[in-house]
Amino acid sequence: MKLYMHAAACSLSPHIVCRELGLDVELVEVDRKTHRTSSGEDYLAINGNGYVPALMLDDGRVLTEGPAIVQFLAECSPEGSRLLPEAGTYARSQVQSYLNFITAELHKPMAMLFNAAYEGAHAGIHELVCKRLDWLNSRLVGPYLTGDDFTVADAYLFVCLNWSPWIKIDVARRSALQEFMARVSARPSVRHALQAEDLEAFETDGVFFAPRSYIASAGRVGTPVRP
Repeated sequence: MKLYMHAAACSLSPHIVCRELGLDVELVEVDRKTHRTSSGEDYLAINGNGYVPALMLDDGRVLTEGPAIVQFLAECSPEGSRLLPEAGTYARSQVQSYLNFITAELHKPMAMLFNAAYEGAHAGIHELVCKRLDWLNSRLVGPYLTGDDFTVADAYLFVCLNWSPWIKIDVARRSALQEFMARVSARPSVRHALQAEDLEAFETDGVFFAPRSYIASAGRVGTPVRP
């Protein structure tokens, strides 16, 4: 399988899931401006929307949209039930509920805060994201979103929260979410994924990660991730 990705983007979520499940996947980086892959392919011919992630199966079929990809990956593996409970159960629906919440209420508005085209609406979007994070912080009573078990939804939330410093979201004042970030970033699978994407920690607490070029542009000195 091939996972089309940008470093530290939402494609990091299925990358983490692959590492958690021990799935063999080839990472293919996509240039954001040219939509060309590291191997010279036209990414728009793979995903006409141009954004990542996309998962190409060994038979050439392509699956897009992160929440669908992570569920597919979990169902591909004998170990998948650790990350995605059995179909037809409340536990499965609970994970899917969080996936939907993260993609609609966090991922998309947070991405808009990076986009100058929405600058006039940034204040309102920022307020909305903070409101959603306050709610989530109050709901997070276990180590992970649905309790004791790490799921595909936790991988997705970790990736979105990892963007917080760049869009002036203060996770530290939301203690449950800050502890969640520390807990997830310490998982071996997550460390391996961060290292594979050549990301570095740029805070003293080591729970937020970014490409070296981003860290340099912010005037910080990064610390390489060690598995």
